[in-house]
Amino acid sequence: MGNSIFKYFFGKKEVRILILGLDAAGKTTTLYTLKLGEVVTTIPTIGFNVETLNYKNVNITAWDVGGRDKIRPLYRHYFQNTQGLVYVVDSNDKERFEDAIDELRRFLREDELRDIPVLILANKQDIEGAMTPEEITQKVQENKCMDDRHWTVFGVIANRVKDNGLQEAFDWLSHIMVNSEKHKMASELLYGAPKDKTNNKSEKSVESNMDKTTKPLYCSFVESFKKMIM
Repeated sequence: MGNSIFKYFFGKKEVRILILGLDAAGKTTTLYTLKLGEVVTTIPTIGFNVETLNYKNVNITAWDVGGRDKIRPLYRHYFQNTQGLVYVVDSNDKERFEDAIDELRRFLREDELRDIPVLILANKQDIEGAMTPEEITQKVQENKCMDDRHWTVFGVIANRVKDNGLQEAFDWLSHIMVNSEKHKMASELLYGAPKDKTNNKSEKSVESNMDKTTKPLYCSFVESFKKMIM
């Protein structure tokens, strides 16, 4: 068991992210620029593309789902086991920006996507007059759709190979996801797997009955262990 735990915390991580956004936002371009290190000519996605990205210490299985109106109701079939959401926004498409935010808000209401980190890519920053990451951040904050989850906005140029902003953006997302998984694993090792909410009363009873001398020592050990693996 020791070897498996070591591998979990310090080995290659397997994560699943979903790349969503309105049509023509640059989802597929983003995916293949990351995977191939070159810009490829794309056509509107009919259905979805699935690729595995070996990014630093993380193996990412990325689902790029088509953004056309008729496809959007099928999105929920791809939500299960998603650990991170990449939402691509066309920074130059100001007329549909509110539609993009409405779609994002709808996604975040889904139970399968609750609490997962969200990386918003403000794409097409090379176009004059495009909204800046700061402007998009402010508009998202005004919509109050993120709750307490980790989220941020990065300005990117997905159809550029170098200095496109994608590395910094995915550095942030991979760091958040890996640390989130470590924290979850540490909690399960030390406290046990999360139980159903109906068991809250019994859990509180057990905690309240914990020896007053043992409890601080136990909590101190937990915090020390978390700091070691994070």
